[in-house]
Amino acid sequence: ASETELISGGSDKQLILWEWNGTGTWNNQLVKSIPLKGHAEAVCAVDAVYQSDEPDLKLLIASAASDSTVRIWSRHGSEAKCIEILQFGNGFVMDVCLSFLPGSNIPILACGGDDCKIYLFIQQNGQFQKTLILPGHEDWIRGIEWAVCGEDLFLASCAQDCLIRIWKVCTKSKQLPETEDDSIRLKENVFTVKDTDTTYAITLESVLAGHENWVYAVHWQPSLSKDGSMQQPMRILSASMDKTVIIWEPDKESGVWLEQASVRVGEVGGNTLGFFDCQFSPDGSMIVAHAFHGALHLWKQATVNKKEWTPEVVISGHFNSVEDLKWDPEGEFIISVGSDQTTRLFAPWKRKQGTEVTWHEIARPQVHGYDMRCLAMIGRFQFVSGADEKVLRVFRAPKNFIENFSNITGIPMEKLCSHQSSDLPEGATVPALGLSNKAVFEGDMAVQPAEDEETFNTISNQYPEIYFQPLILTEPPPEDHLLQNTLWPEIQKLYGHGYEIFCVACNNSNTIIASACKASKKEHAAIILWSTTSWKKLQSLSFHNLTVTQLAFSPNDRFLIAVSRDRNWSLWRKQDSSESGPVFSCYAYTDKNTAAHSRIIWSCDWTPDSKYFITGSRDKKVIIWGKCDLSVTTEGNMLDSIKPCSTVLDAGDSVTAVSISRVLTPDGRYVVAVGLENGKIILYTWKQSGQEPALADWTTCVEMGNSQSHALAVKRLCWRHHAGRAGHNDQNSSEWLQLASCGADHCVKIFNVNRFAL
Repeated sequence: ASETELISGGSDKQLILWEWNGTGTWNNQLVKSIPLKGHAEAVCAVDAVYQSDEPDLKLLIASAASDSTVRIWSRHGSEAKCIEILQFGNGFVMDVCLSFLPGSNIPILACGGDDCKIYLFIQQNGQFQKTLILPGHEDWIRGIEWAVCGEDLFLASCAQDCLIRIWKVCTKSKQLPETEDDSIRLKENVFTVKDTDTTYAITLESVLAGHENWVYAVHWQPSLSKDGSMQQPMRILSASMDKTVIIWEPDKESGVWLEQASVRVGEVGGNTLGFFDCQFSPDGSMIVAHAFHGALHLWKQATVNKKEWTPEVVISGHFNSVEDLKWDPEGEFIISVGSDQTTRLFAPWKRKQGTEVTWHEIARPQVHGYDMRCLAMIGRFQFVSGADEKVLRVFRAPKNFIENFSNITGIPMEKLCSHQSSDLPEGATVPALGLSNKAVFEGDMAVQPAEDEETFNTISNQYPEIYFQPLILTEPPPEDHLLQNTLWPEIQKLYGHGYEIFCVACNNSNTIIASACKASKKEHAAIILWSTTSWKKLQSLSFHNLTVTQLAFSPNDRFLIAVSRDRNWSLWRKQDSSESGPVFSCYAYTDKNTAAHSRIIWSCDWTPDSKYFITGSRDKKVIIWGKCDLSVTTEGNMLDSIKPCSTVLDAGDSVTAVSISRVLTPDGRYVVAVGLENGKIILYTWKQSGQEPALADWTTCVEMGNSQSHALAVKRLCWRHHAGRAGHNDQNSSEWLQLASCGADHCVKIFNVNRFAL
C-alpha cells in the first residue's frame, strides 16, 4: 500500500503522528497530525509497525527519550495513547526498532543504549517482557534495525566501537536432540514464547569491521515487491564519523559479509565531521546521507557499472540563522551569510534543453571560524563580510568560479569577464594552520602523481598543502565539492573596529565601504568609511552612543543613513570639497527630544530617487522620512528639513527588516517590504499625496501566508534592482519584481512579485 503515515519525535518532548491523504502534494492539502505527549525530555528515537491490515490499521509505536524511558503507544482510529513505559534507570536508549517474531504476529522490540547491550522485549499478554540481553558491542549503541528475510528475522546494530553486528533470529524445532560432537558452533541464545509455545534461537551472524570511527547509523535496504511477494535484499547501509558511507553485501559464493563486496562513498578532505544518518531509496538505486554540517549528500548507482556511485545534485542551505543577504548588482545571484559560519552563493540553474529554472547553492566563498554577521557587494564579483571578530574581510571571485557560474546559469563568459581576468587566481585554499583563504594560481596546483608511484612515502604527500582542484561544472556542485573547491581568495583585511563587526554597506559606485561594530559607548559606535581602491580608512563618523544596526547609502551616493540601538538615526551628507576624497558630515539626526521610535531601530532603506528613507523598529513602527533635498545648504534649517513624511505605520509586531524596491508600481508608488520578528513579510505601497502625512498614503498589498513566511524572525529583505526574474528569459519584462529574504529559521527565500497586481 502507499505510505501515508509518518512518525517523528523532537526536542519538544513529544511525538507527532502525521497522516496525509494521497490526493495532492504536501503543500496544498490538509495534513492531519496527532501529538503524543508524555515524555519528560527530548525524544531521540521512534519506530512504528502496523499490527493489523486495513481498514482499521492498528499502529504500535515505540519511542525512546532522554528521560531514560522507552514508551509504547497504540493507535486505534484517530486516537493514540501510551500503553506502557519501560524504565532504564539512569541509562539512555539511543535507538529502538519494532518487528514481529518469525512466523507470528508477536511484536518484538529491540533497544540499544549507552550500556553497550541490546535489550530484546517480547509482547506477552499485552505487556512487553524483557526476554534477552545481547552483549558484544564495546561502546554506546547508536543504531539498530530489524529486517524480515523469508523465515528468519535479522537485526543489524552499530556502535561507537566502529563495528556493525548482524544477529539472526529463527524458530528452533524441538525434536532434534543435541548431539555431543566437537564441531565448533556459534553460541545460541534460546528463548520460548509462552503464548504460542514456540522456541526461538538467536545467533550472531556476522561482525562487520570497515569503519575507522563511530558508526552512527545502520539501515537495511527496503524490501522490494517481486513476483507478488515482498523480498528483503541482503544489503546494509552504514554511516560513520570517519566521513564515509558503506554499502555491505554478503559475498555471492561464500555468503560471508565483506566490505570488498561493498561500496564506500564519502567526502575526501574538507573540514567537516562525518555522517550522521543515511537511507536507501525505495528501489535501492540511490543513497542519501546527512552530515554534521547540516548538509544532505546524494549518490546514484551507475546503470552500467553497478559498483560505481556518483554524487548527484541535492538541495542545500544554511544550518543556522541566516543573518544577511545581498543580490549581485546585475541581479543574477544572491550571496548570504549565516551563524553557521559560512558565506553561500545561490544562483538559478538553467538546464541546457529544458525551460525549468531552479535555484541552487553553487559556491561557498567563505567557511569561517566565527559566526557571520553581515556582508556588502563591492561590484559584481567582490564582496566584504563581517563576522563576530574585529576585522572585515574582502573576497574576490576566482577564475574557476566565473567559468562555472557561466556554465550553470547560461550567461556567456564575455558578459561576465572584464579585460583583467587573465591575472585572476584559479581558486582558493585554506593553508593547514591558516584561517584566511589563500589564492591558488595556475602554477601552484599540485601535480597528481601517477597511480603506480609510491605516494604515501612522505608526510607531505598525505597532507597536501592545496586541497583545491579546479573542476569544470555544468550543474550545481555536490557538498564535498562546495566545501573545498569553491572558496574565494581573500584579498584584504580591514582593521579598525574595537568590537565584533555588526553591519557593513557599500555605495553604488563601489568606491566607499561603511562599517560599524557592536558598541556600548560612543567611541566604539563610530562608523568607519574605507576606500575600495587603497583599502585605507577614509573617515570615522562619530554620533551614536550604542551599536549601529544598519547602514545604507542613497542610490545617488550623496547620503548615508545610519540607524542604531540608541533609538535614533543619523543622516550624513557627502561634501565634495576636500582633496583627499569625499568627506561626509552630519546633515540631520534625531535625539531624545525628536526621536519617533521608542525601541531599537533595526533596519533602514532608501527610495530609488534618494528623496526619502525608511526606518523600522522593535516598537512595531515603520516611518518614511524626507525630503533629502540637496539644495539646502544653510546650517540653520537643515535639521528641521528632514521630518516624517508618512504617518506611523503599525506593522503589528517588531519590525526587523525593511526594504524598498528600486522599481515603482505602474502608478508611481514605492513598493515597501516589511519583515517582522514573528517571521511574517508584508508588502505595502506608499506615495506622498499632500503636504501633511496621511494614513491613506499607505496601502497594504500582500501579507504572506504562513507557508510562505519564515518560521522565525526575518533578518534581512533585499529587492533585486531590476525588473524581471533571474535566470528567466523575461529579464527585460517589467512585470516581475524579485524579493529575497532570510531569517533565523535557516531559510533564504526568493519571492516573485507581480508588479501590476500590487
